[in-house]
Amino acid sequence: MNNQSLIIYDNKTLHDIFYEIQDQLQFKIIELSKKELTKLNQLQKTNYLVLSEKKIQNISNQIVLNKLPINIFKFIERLNIEFLRLKFNEQSKITIGKYLFDLNAREMIYQNQKLKLTEKEINSISYLSNVKKSVNTQELQQKVWGHQFALETHTVETHIYRLRKKIFKTFNDNQFIKSTPSGYKVN
Repeated sequence: MNNQSLIIYDNKTLHDIFYEIQDQLQFKIIELSKKELTKLNQLQKTNYLVLSEKKIQNISNQIVLNKLPINIFKFIERLNIEFLRLKFNEQSKITIGKYLFDLNAREMIYQNQKLKLTEKEINSISYLSNVKKSVNTQELQQKVWGHQFALETHTVETHIYRLRKKIFKTFNDNQFIKSTPSGYKVN
């Protein structure tokens, strides 16, 4: 079992049904009464879905179960798909320095400012941040562009120059991608 939880809000019968088949599920079952609603704030960091009969205000990741009866197998399939969607969305957001990167939307975000990036720009930044050292142009050509041998081209330098200019224009930051004697690195 992983760290995914299905929180059944204020429905003892539904909780008992899911609890009985919990061994066949990919997620943990948690029962939550109306009095315990404040506990949801503590779960914001975990991967969870809230199952309720009515929409709960200010709670994300909800599935409102308003049509009964349901086919339990189709419903479990829907829950698994929702958990996959949550995991995908969670993995698509990474923080590098003071910036949040949404890999799915290809955006760089800082203090409500967003910068749209191309796939190569996202790949370049991701690679530079994962390596955590200066990377020369040949390595970027191989790892980001997929070139298998050193080319006599200034593609990488031009690409990084334009990317740095774009970041400076939006965020007034000329220190995010630094040039070093041995290549480029992300600050």
